[in-house]
Amino acid sequence: MDHRNLQEAVITTENARHVRLAARLDVKGPSLIKGIQFEGLRILGSPKNFAKSYYAQGVDELIYIDHVASLYDRSPSGELLSEVLREVFIPVTVGGGIRSVEDARGLLRAGADKVALNTAATRNPRLITELAETFGSQCIVASIEAKQRGPGSWEALFEAGRQSTGLDVVEWAEEVVSRGAGEILLTSIDKDGLERGFDLDLIREVGRVSQVPLVASGGMGKYEDAYEILRETTADALAVGSAAHYGRITFDGLRRGLIREAFAVRPFE
Repeated sequence: MDHRNLQEAVITTENARHVRLAARLDVKGPSLIKGIQFEGLRILGSPKNFAKSYYAQGVDELIYIDHVASLYDRSPSGELLSEVLREVFIPVTVGGGIRSVEDARGLLRAGADKVALNTAATRNPRLITELAETFGSQCIVASIEAKQRGPGSWEALFEAGRQSTGLDVVEWAEEVVSRGAGEILLTSIDKDGLERGFDLDLIREVGRVSQVPLVASGGMGKYEDAYEILRETTADALAVGSAAHYGRITFDGLRRGLIREAFAVRPFE
């Protein structure tokens, strides 16, 4: 598709469902990491370099998660975030180790647009409300790590999928929205890193009860996975990790494919 045809395709999808594309960067210390079902983490390189590459490909936003901050009871690093953001000028969601209003304020001052909560929120759901009242719901993302426990049943986990909460994912999704979360980042632990497609049932069920934007994460391996999840669920955005990190897809290619499939995306040259 040449530049003129791409522009025409964007025009024809003005009234179509709009989709955001996010690159998910899970980090441990100074390194980008990736595993399978949150296990066997591999070091892939500098998150800054990956972020710059995705920015050049036209990704809409970054999701930057310190994978082990909560596990090690460590505060998030605004310094590392600032380094990533020096050459990347798109919205960024940051998560991992956020336990207080002060933690969130430090990250927002360092350049984050939104903060994502999981561990601290499951331990103290009131924190979601405190952050929403302080910074606005548009800044607060509830990160839900879901593990299937039976047909149509998922449990929310925390500390990078290592700890059980006893919370039903669908019920928890309703609660975080009622407490002020302005977005849900929903990750399927069962699908994470496998690159065999998203968990359609999980995303469909959470989308049924959520009144805020829903970001689907975990499982994308090819362009067709994106088309399927967007046709079959109400997901508003896609978070891509492994498939982008290992070069199976590009965000430019994904954007073009979505346009061909009649989805609306942000124009990018």
